[in-house]
Amino acid sequence: MDDFDVVVVGGGINGAGLARDLAGRGWRVLLAEAQDLAQHTSSASTKLIHGGLRYLETYEFSLVRKALQERELLLRSAPHLIQPLRFVLPHAPHLRPAWMIRAGLILYDHLARRELLPGSAPLRLSGSKYGAPLRPEFTRGFVYSDGWVDDARLVVANAQDARARGAEVLTRCAVTQATRTAAGWAVALATGRQVRARALVNAAGPWAESFLRDHTQGADGRPLPARGLRLVKGSHIVVAQRFTHDHAYIFQNPDGRILFAIPYQGRFTLIGTTDVELPHNAPPPDHAAISAAETDYLCEQASRYLARPVTPADALWSYAGVRPLLDEGGSASSVTRDYLLEADTDGGAPLLNVWGGKLTTYRKLAEDGATQLGRLLGDARRPWTATARLPGGDLGPHGVDITAFTAALQARHPERPAALVARLALAYGDLAAPLLAEPAGAEIAPGLFERELRHLMDEEWACSADDVLWRRSKLGLHCTAEQRAAVAAWFGN
Repeated sequence: MDDFDVVVVGGGINGAGLARDLAGRGWRVLLAEAQDLAQHTSSASTKLIHGGLRYLETYEFSLVRKALQERELLLRSAPHLIQPLRFVLPHAPHLRPAWMIRAGLILYDHLARRELLPGSAPLRLSGSKYGAPLRPEFTRGFVYSDGWVDDARLVVANAQDARARGAEVLTRCAVTQATRTAAGWAVALATGRQVRARALVNAAGPWAESFLRDHTQGADGRPLPARGLRLVKGSHIVVAQRFTHDHAYIFQNPDGRILFAIPYQGRFTLIGTTDVELPHNAPPPDHAAISAAETDYLCEQASRYLARPVTPADALWSYAGVRPLLDEGGSASSVTRDYLLEADTDGGAPLLNVWGGKLTTYRKLAEDGATQLGRLLGDARRPWTATARLPGGDLGPHGVDITAFTAALQARHPERPAALVARLALAYGDLAAPLLAEPAGAEIAPGLFERELRHLMDEEWACSADDVLWRRSKLGLHCTAEQRAAVAAWFGN
């Protein structure tokens, strides 16, 4: 039986981040994910690294400040996966006065140190390229900065770094039972393998509560107690490109919520998100899908601003994810997106439960969790991730300038199509060089060659066409059904 210091349950962003941080501190770590990395919530986000401008209205200044601090760190750690993005906020006078928005943006600019992003400013929309896609009544607005992220690849990069630092990463391998004893945890895996661990981390996201209820037990044979979670579905649609400039939009809705319209994959616009609370008898989170009512809502709210209306028939693709939020009462959109790390040592070995959280603050969550676990294990080791790059993030003399890095990469490989070089640079950063230097092999789908597929299978845990086309890339949007089938056939799916 193998021995580990920590077994981490869950291969979303929080689990992968914790495994990376713990492994980097020298702990023996096993990360076990029941399905694919980032298969659900962590690949179903709005693809933003942001402070959360709307949380200022609910006075969550601490959360916003923490997220803004992390935004700066993450832009430096993975400049290929995370890039600056400017947002246009059209002013709707009947919803919020202009002075209030300007004051909020100034506060947003100054809540945390900002070196990589320009600040906010008023913006005249009439006659500008940023006003052209909007209805004519929107004549003024504001512009501010946040960041865009390839969410699923961020999870994979954390898992890769965890493995490089000594962690064992298992995908499609559920923890079927974890039994606490005074000496440690006895952990059974779906493969039949049994391991021992000094501590257990429950980072199962939407499944965190059910994991404790159905797959753990104390020395007395009873399931461990669980905190109640509110499961909130967020859905998005992707439509044909509604504007050609490189800024995104943030729209204010009459219900008090906000909506994003984001440039996506060169040819599309991503619109989201919704906040729909799921009843306790809802299907498991892995079956989350957008409803007709959510599609109507997204189309209606986007059409309040866009000159070219959005209809349900325009949706080329949709996705939905379930966010696990702390149960604090109130509406789904007002529930905090902050996290809670809850240690439980009652009756034996340490258990750390991860409740809630948001993509932007995953690194801080992992740092806090690893420090807390170290104390529980009697050896508080120093944090290290604040200044460390993720795999692919070392752009050399180009720093965080992915555009300059891509141009240099293209100059070294002039024989390769510019679109392919740009995609590989964004996906793999400095790890793209070997993919371009070696023979590409057969082209299985447009722009997707055997050499990259072998890399994804051997180095990134990809096992199926969906793993590649919808998570590790979004090439599925650009492929026909026949081309997607060709990728599935390559995997033998």
